[in-house]
Amino acid sequence: MGNGFFEVPIAVNEPVKSYAPGSPEREEVLKTYKEMYKAKIDVPLFINGKEVKTKDTDTMSPPHDHKHVLGTYHKATKKNVEDAIATALEARKQWAVMPWEQRAGIFLRAAELIAGPYRAKINAATMLAQSKNIYQAEIDSACELIDFLRFNVQYMTEIYAEQPESTSAAWNRIEYRPLEGFIYAITPFNFTAIAGNLPASAALMGNVVVWKPSNAQVYSAKVIMDVFREAGVPAGVINMVMGDPEMISDTLMASPDLSGIHFTGSTGVFQGIWKKIGDNIKNYKTYPRIVGETGGKDFIVAHKTSNPKQVATAMARGAFEYQGQKCSAASRCYISKSIWKDVKEYLVDDIRSFKMGTPEDMGNFINAVIHESSFDKLASYIDQAKKDKNVEIIAGGNYDKSKGYFIEPTVIVTKDPKYTTMCTELFGPVLTVYVYDDNKWEETLHLVDETSEYALTGAVFSEDRYALEEAVKILENAAGNFYINDKPTGAVVGQQPFGGARASGTNDKAGSKQNLYRWISPRMVKETFVSPTDYRYPFLG
Repeated sequence: MGNGFFEVPIAVNEPVKSYAPGSPEREEVLKTYKEMYKAKIDVPLFINGKEVKTKDTDTMSPPHDHKHVLGTYHKATKKNVEDAIATALEARKQWAVMPWEQRAGIFLRAAELIAGPYRAKINAATMLAQSKNIYQAEIDSACELIDFLRFNVQYMTEIYAEQPESTSAAWNRIEYRPLEGFIYAITPFNFTAIAGNLPASAALMGNVVVWKPSNAQVYSAKVIMDVFREAGVPAGVINMVMGDPEMISDTLMASPDLSGIHFTGSTGVFQGIWKKIGDNIKNYKTYPRIVGETGGKDFIVAHKTSNPKQVATAMARGAFEYQGQKCSAASRCYISKSIWKDVKEYLVDDIRSFKMGTPEDMGNFINAVIHESSFDKLASYIDQAKKDKNVEIIAGGNYDKSKGYFIEPTVIVTKDPKYTTMCTELFGPVLTVYVYDDNKWEETLHLVDETSEYALTGAVFSEDRYALEEAVKILENAAGNFYINDKPTGAVVGQQPFGGARASGTNDKAGSKQNLYRWISPRMVKETFVSPTDYRYPFLG
């Protein structure tokens, strides 16, 4: 076998296609959407490269058309999960020692498969089963996942190149080993890219993975597994199991070979996982790495010098793209009194222009929320707001689940900055606004910092650089991704590494080298060329 210091292709962000009327990509994705809507699929478990069907199934339906069945997926038994652990550990024997360039080639190929022959399919799957419009599907399931795969390969090579100083007498080198054991990847419904990246990033670094996608995202998870298999991920390296989350997690976290958790989901679930790992800590062969990105109560703060139209646009996009079901979505706003009248007018006009319905109609900006339990929770908060004093609904406020789980984009204005919807993560198209006095800028910044347990994303608008400087300082710990004069959503791999702290997670920054460091265990090797033969040091003479 030839040797070399191999250079991988320089990573560049995948261009976002426009899907403008008459464009070839628009026609292709609509054709694929219709074909997939009519077809019925049966999604198995994937264990050791084999399709496993348990006959214990559940159905999959579009959130915007919940009476239509897209197909079924199989649910794992405890034995299936134990098999996934065993086969992953067996696969590790070869995968962990495979040359890094071979692993890189697999995931670079996966990126090109998504960019080309799988693009329409993965977008259509995300539109159908997660109710995303084509733009939201394109930036997520195609472009962001492609970016994760490409940039992670580049970051891997940069990490491997980081080596200690040596001398003529001794050669010092660092080996970046995969973790000993297996990684448990737990992914959410809202981003297909996250579902692909959490298992892939760990596997790229030589680890083996048991992956549990959200039961509400299995449809596009199947496409991801199809891509991984065609790209050449060996059997057993990434195993996919679905079903009872508690049983699956309990079984995996009881294994002494658990070496890491890669998680995106709710804060409560993540805290429960952390506690369970703590309870089991004496049973593990090594301390598991715990990486989590959880909830958010993300903010927009507008100074009196802000441009009202820019603020309103950031609110409309930041709060209501993908029905507010982004962990980064704006859900609480603090608007200076002197600009509120104009901001309100622009915002309400924008919301009135929104069209809502199926993603197949590309004129629809708003689609359905993910499932009935989410719908019911959001409806209950809207109903309560209609009853509460010092609260006014200035836009939206209606909902309907007769055909799909549709919640109108809703804006609540409150006189109480600690009103429940200013503090509680709702994960839907509900935005709450508090209007503050112009002369209370600093006080309001402290209010923003102290109101929420979360610290994921936040945005500040101002044309006054002193005001911005003050906001950056006071809100230092309030957001892991902080935006100046922009909406708090839309982080791009390689440009804005993503993650937050406090109750929002471990801030290990997906889309950067920081995340990949978590999936390696360095070994320091010192090689001395001429070893001493006398124990005596000169000072003894």
